[in-house]
Amino acid sequence: MTQAVLPLLPAEAVPIGPVAGLVEGPEGGVVFVCGMATFAFDAGDEVGRRLAAVQLVTTDIASAVTVAEGFGVSVETLWRWRRRFDADGVGGLMTAKTGPKGPRKLTGRIIKRARELDEQGRSLAAIGEALGISVSTVRVALGRVNSAPGRQATDATADDDPEPEDGCDVDRVDDEGGTDQPGATLAVVAIPAPRIVERALARAGELVEAPVVFTEGAHLPLAGLLLILPALAATGLIGAFETTYGRLRNGFYGMRATLLMLLFLALLRDPRAEGATRIRPADLGRLLGLDRAPEVKTLRRKLAELAEHRRGATLQAALAAAHMRARPEALGFLHVDGHTRVYSGTRDLPKTHIARMHLAAHASAETWVADANADPVLVVTALPGASLASELLRLLPQLRALLGPDRRATVIFDRGGWSPATFAALLEAGFDILTYRKGPFDPLPAQAFAEHTYTDPDGDTRDYTLAETTVTLPLPDAHPMSLRQIHRLAGGGVQIPILTSRTDLPAAAVCWRLAARWRQENYFKYAREHFALDGLDSYVAITDDPTRLVPNPAKKHTRAAIDTARAELDDAENRLSTAIDDAAARARQPGSGGSADVDPAAMHTLAEARDQLDQAVAESRTTPSHLPLAQVRPDAALLDEERKLLTHAIRMAAYNAETTLARMIRPHYARAEHEARALIREAMTLSGDLQITGDTVHLRLDPASAPRRSRALTALCDQLTATETIYPDTELKIAYSVKGHRGSS
Repeated sequence: MTQAVLPLLPAEAVPIGPVAGLVEGPEGGVVFVCGMATFAFDAGDEVGRRLAAVQLVTTDIASAVTVAEGFGVSVETLWRWRRRFDADGVGGLMTAKTGPKGPRKLTGRIIKRARELDEQGRSLAAIGEALGISVSTVRVALGRVNSAPGRQATDATADDDPEPEDGCDVDRVDDEGGTDQPGATLAVVAIPAPRIVERALARAGELVEAPVVFTEGAHLPLAGLLLILPALAATGLIGAFETTYGRLRNGFYGMRATLLMLLFLALLRDPRAEGATRIRPADLGRLLGLDRAPEVKTLRRKLAELAEHRRGATLQAALAAAHMRARPEALGFLHVDGHTRVYSGTRDLPKTHIARMHLAAHASAETWVADANADPVLVVTALPGASLASELLRLLPQLRALLGPDRRATVIFDRGGWSPATFAALLEAGFDILTYRKGPFDPLPAQAFAEHTYTDPDGDTRDYTLAETTVTLPLPDAHPMSLRQIHRLAGGGVQIPILTSRTDLPAAAVCWRLAARWRQENYFKYAREHFALDGLDSYVAITDDPTRLVPNPAKKHTRAAIDTARAELDDAENRLSTAIDDAAARARQPGSGGSADVDPAAMHTLAEARDQLDQAVAESRTTPSHLPLAQVRPDAALLDEERKLLTHAIRMAAYNAETTLARMIRPHYARAEHEARALIREAMTLSGDLQITGDTVHLRLDPASAPRRSRALTALCDQLTATETIYPDTELKIAYSVKGHRGSS
């Protein structure tokens, strides 16, 4: 018999590289290398623990990355330990208090004098020079240093500790996971306590929803996701779901946990439920205030439960109303456009023209409404085969309910919505229109054009060459409609006519507003790449309306028969003309007697061609152009869009919240025009420390990939902290900061 190979590491060891492992317990820790206990340290012996980690790297037993992961610290911390060890030996690994060894005490007289000088408007440096103390001591005297609980500076005495080297608050969590204050140590990547009792109650159906219980800890993965909460509150996502659906069935995961989980997945660019398999449950569980995040089957079950209510359209309206309350000024212009989602499955879905692919294929259609900044506001499922003009008419009641009975807004759309009848309906409903002209038009002479300039809301100057006229459009059973027509002269002398009912806007502003419609197309592209806009979130199909009228395929054949008959008639007429010419030529020949007969076969062929054309026309007239769907495609189906409307709502909120953060960070980041969203995406993946003090949750993020990015995030954190956002379903405010960078607060 062959004896099994004994393992090199104990079963409970944390692997470090290919041959090493770490075993830690209440008594301390042991590092095994190739099955042998090589390094050991007692519980609380932080110096011995750091020495073991450094020795593993210096002896090339394992890489710095694997050692840092095994010991639960960052790679930067490990390199700091190694530098200290190389410089000062084992003594360099000891934790020493920074600042002067003999702190002096501030007297009440010095504190009083410092405050008097501060009221006179002197700088901190001037006050320190006048009193003979450091700038950091002046801050303490003026009460401008954040203190840990139980360590408040008084008028009588205060410690003259200098500002920490990295600029963090006094009660900060340092890179090793500890704090500067006794009794405030945070565990690195703390493991949430199991919620055994709540899960037992949930299985019995006795728990409405597990309450929020945060796990404090240092270097918690993905802690940066909590940056989204202040901007998320402005979208009204959670409130819209609760207003529309109430609450979910009793269980461990309720509405809040489900929505935040799907939102976090979207921000991590893995927005579908399957994304939960690619993230450790404990990592998102800490951010949800739970021991672990819901799994894929749980998310699918929760979405199916919501979809059963069939209230997706109501949810979209509630989310649009929240958008209206948060940013009413952005709804003065509404961009409306259609979007098709290509379907590559086996079901017999209706075919739709896909503009970006220049072909017709199986797809489902949607109509999107965006605000003046092209941020999505509302999405509805479009009827199969419906034009944008008909969808605009169908949207009118929802748009009027969104804006209120009296507010006027300008609806911007492309040539797909061209219809004088639709224009009249929009104007009658209290809306203005802005679109491109469709069809032939009379170009204007070159001397009619003039140069125009417009400065957009971002401060950029736009130059246009424009001319202006008025166009009259006929309407059935109504007076003709007059609209303002602006001709834009583009490259190569091409004239682009634009129609609008807005007579108060400058011509250049009209051109810029219509050109800004492409930002909505940019959203579609961005959402396809980052938020699975075209993703298939549900495989459920429903039967298409069997009474819906669709084009009759036979009508196409009858039209083809008419075209064929007309071609044969033209050919027969040409043959007869040739036969007549031949007869005339024979009549002119000597001995013909001046006459000749026309070929009777040509005349007979012409008569048959005329009969065939008459028969084809009669057959086409008796063939209906449209038939009920049940007669054309009895097995036709549609995708159930209910769940898609739910996921659209969550991902729209994620995009709008991310956009809000990107706009907030623009003044503080030089490359914001090109990298603002990339910086926000990086911020969402940052680790950080989570600590609760009183009624405040302190989130201290680890630095970003570059100092300039960390400084920009610090400015963003100051703005977010000022909102005093409350974590959902708690009374805890959130305070944000970045380690190593002191904000304005």
